[in-house]
Amino acid sequence: MDLNHVAVFARVVELESFTAAAKQLGLPKSSVSRTVTRLEDELGVRLLQRTTRKLHLTEAGQAFYERTSVALAGLAEAASAATNLSLEPRGTVRLSAPADIGVMNLGELVARFLRKYPLVQIEISISSRYVDLVAEGFDLALRAGKLADSSLVARKIGSDQLGLFASPAYLRRRGRPKTVAELANHDCVLFRGTNGKSEWRLTGPRGEERVTVRGPLNVDEISFVSQAVTAGVGIALLPMIAVRLAAARGPLPMPVRVLPEYSVGGSGLNVVSPSARFQSASVAAFRDFLVAELTAFWNSA
Repeated sequence: MDLNHVAVFARVVELESFTAAAKQLGLPKSSVSRTVTRLEDELGVRLLQRTTRKLHLTEAGQAFYERTSVALAGLAEAASAATNLSLEPRGTVRLSAPADIGVMNLGELVARFLRKYPLVQIEISISSRYVDLVAEGFDLALRAGKLADSSLVARKIGSDQLGLFASPAYLRRRGRPKTVAELANHDCVLFRGTNGKSEWRLTGPRGEERVTVRGPLNVDEISFVSQAVTAGVGIALLPMIAVRLAAARGPLPMPVRVLPEYSVGGSGLNVVSPSARFQSASVAAFRDFLVAELTAFWNSA
């Protein structure tokens, strides 16, 4: 079996397109299609169902891809390790990061990395949308929350809890809630709420308690929620680490913890990369640097 044929098939599957695979491999689309057909003939099974709009893996194709992609990744990693022993990290590394990552001092970390590796260039895309690493050509990503894509290799940085916070000015104006149920009568800053309301599931002394809250402001970035709370808009759930870091920076008035015995299990932060992609010395160096520095930063916050 020709491993080049297997590698072409794997790239078609990962990009879900003969055209995209051909472009990335620098081959004519017809050559890519013939390669996959020859592989199917050699195996005696249909691997892909071709339609005018989309490719679909057959059951046999899915099983073949799952096993061969692991083998291809292992070969690429072995080749990379052997080659990189004598190479200094150089070239471009593309990183996708969420808009709220600014709280982690990412700019300062990148500056330190570039001083250590002057032959490396870093391209960072800051966006709240979900980025397809393989299709969009990213080497690494910082991801918060549950990882839906099981094909990604993840290195965990840490996890956090969410607490209830409000500004001193808001609490003087509206009073401090004494129970979870009283939150329903307060102005709340909603994070990705629906129709001006959201259900909060808080864990406290009596287990989980639920309350439907409403508020005049609904946003999709935690950093903006934090700013709104500080400005006195209302009560909100905020990551504990974000509040601790903001307090350390000073000198702005800081939000006050409300119902401190209640919290919400927060999401984790991970550095992720495509599982079957060749990783250069520069990508591996930047990945390891981010994991080490962000882990230390998280634990010291």
